Amino acid sequence: MHKVEELIIWKKAIELAKSVYLLANELPNEEKFGLISQIKRCSVSIPSNIAEGAGRNSRKEFKHFLSIANGSTYELHTQLILLVELNLITEEKVQQVIEVCIEIQKMNYAFQKKL
Repeated sequence: MHKVEELIIWKKAIELAKSVYLLANELPNEEKFGLISQIKRCSVSIPSNIAEGAGRNSRKEFKHFLSIANGSTYELHTQLILLVELNLITEEKVQQVIEVCIEIQKMNYAFQKKL
């Protein structure tokens, strides 16, 4: 249906996932199987669901997967805030990643309306 590599939202989501993986390297090892694992899964889920939706046969299916991706951005956003609240990382280190989450959320809503 869509060439996923040409979708700006997918490219932005790939960059977000890479940023989350780099950020995860700065977190304490005791969180390896807790929040680190969770933020990595969320961040990978976003571009993955966009890609899966792009490969579907209808706009309705695509919108469904965009909706799932959007849920993952909100989940990731929440977990990043939690990292700061638990004093596992500084707000300065996560702020840019949170801003990208918000940007992807806005892009996602606009893209769903366009479809």
